[in-house]
Amino acid sequence: MSLSSKRATWYNFVMTAKTLRDVLEHAATWPREDQDELAEYAREIEARRTGIYTISDDERVAVGKAIAQADRSEFVPDELVAEADKRHGR
Repeated sequence: MSLSSKRATWYNFVMTAKTLRDVLEHAATWPREDQDELAEYAREIEARRTGIYTISDDERVAVGKAIAQADRSEFVPDELVAEADKRHGR
């Protein structure tokens, strides 16, 4: 790698890190729902990079509710599933 190439790589790293710090600093002033959205994007990127998805608190609650419904045998009627399948070309 040439010296100019090394400098370009270092510059890009520093600028990317600075840009990220700036975004996070600004994000700290955003409304909670926007901060949550940014965190969700970050979790998705991390999952893509590592192959490990970290479930959010809201998702954990939703999964818990769904499991409880399944435990009570509360399922969507077959007719409703068939209608949804038709709408989505299945």
